[in-house]
Amino acid sequence: QVQLVESGGGLVQAGGSLRLSCAASGSVFSIGVMGWYRQAPGKQREPVAITTSGGSPNYADSVKGRFTISRDNTNTKNAVSLQMNSLKPEDTAVYFCAAIQSGMIYWGQGTQVTVSS
Repeated sequence: QVQLVESGGGLVQAGGSLRLSCAASGSVFSIGVMGWYRQAPGKQREPVAITTSGGSPNYADSVKGRFTISRDNTNTKNAVSLQMNSLKPEDTAVYFCAAIQSGMIYWGQGTQVTVSS
């Protein structure tokens, strides 16, 4: 079992920045993929940024050049962060941390990001 706890998020004006963090606990060994998804009201959950162990990150086209994902899996720590710059109102959503281990996907509780125009 993997537990994910997110922090960060909040309300920011368009053009501003926010940083989301996610810490994994439990059976963190062999977590291959960690990343961030988001879900806006009335829309499906969509991937925002994904990182694999030792691989290059992948970003949704809508956030390329504005968002940066970073991962820390040194020692027994598994954490992932999302630096979000030049935020737009359309980035408003609940952001979820995700981790994939042994074919199972685990989700954080979600954190609200609201960008005002």
